[in-house]
Amino acid sequence: MNLKGKKALVTAGSRGIGSAIARLLATRGAEVVVNYHENRKAADGTVEAITAAGGTAIAVQADLGSSADVHRLFAETAETLGGLDIVVNNVGINLVAPIATTAESDFDNVVAVNFKGSFLVMQHAADAVSDNGRIINISTGNTRVSMPFIGVYAATKAAVEQMTFSLARELGSRAVTVNAVLPGLTDTDGLRPEIRENASSIIQMTPLGRIGTPEDVAEVVAFLASAESRWVTGQTIGASGGLS
Repeated sequence: MNLKGKKALVTAGSRGIGSAIARLLATRGAEVVVNYHENRKAADGTVEAITAAGGTAIAVQADLGSSADVHRLFAETAETLGGLDIVVNNVGINLVAPIATTAESDFDNVVAVNFKGSFLVMQHAADAVSDNGRIINISTGNTRVSMPFIGVYAATKAAVEQMTFSLARELGSRAVTVNAVLPGLTDTDGLRPEIRENASSIIQMTPLGRIGTPEDVAEVVAFLASAESRWVTGQTIGASGGLS
């Protein structure tokens, strides 16, 4: 799965799953733009890890909830890399709260980031990626399970999956594939402490018997970014150890 010569943009690529994806794509040969919102230090750390390993990467700041920022992000990416072949749409924030008591401001925030932000990235990616390009959206395995307190979050990610299906149809004539990856519980620094403390019950429900790592998810994304995935489009692919 050689990505040499490919140009890639990874949104929210400074930490966790996004950072692992950016680093693996670079290891496979892609030139990578690492997008970040506020944490420049983490983004620089990801870029430094890539360049230290012999890869090519730069960090570009953008608020993915802002259409102007997303437009600038894609313009800077195209200017810097000289094109774009792979877009990994990793934008997302969590919301854990009962529906009955969710504040309207919290609802608006998660919709603005997860739904609108993903829409803006997909909209620009549709025009920016080359023929035979790849658009890979990061959703969540929570869209496949029935759990309390994640209804709003899961709904915004389900919207991303529906847009994945539609965009795959819209771009098929250009051989651009559009897929979504659905991570399960993944051991990142953003994992809520109370979930980490009670992870044993989730591990027991997971056929492969452990919590996932960002690298587990990145390997799935790297396959979808490769030429070997050319016959896979409009799909939602679990990366959860079988949990969902």
